[in-house]
Amino acid sequence: MSTPVYFLTLSLFMGTVVIIFAMRYFSSLTQAKARIAQELSYREMAEQSSAAQAEAATTLGDLKARIARIEAILKEVE
Repeated sequence: MSTPVYFLTLSLFMGTVVIIFAMRYFSSLTQAKARIAQELSYREMAEQSSAAQAEAATTLGDLKARIARIEAILKEVE
């Protein structure tokens, strides 16, 4: 076997190995980025949900105060 053919065969084999490891690396990198993005979106959704619950609680408190005032007025009218 001639030297150029030997080196070509060897480089093709090693190139294949390097390409496979590079593809696995980029696949892992892409999966990690997607996982981080998903966690950030869940965190943002949880913060929005918490803010909405706090707003609903304050609204409920306001409604209870209004109902108490209306009941007091109705009791005065009777």
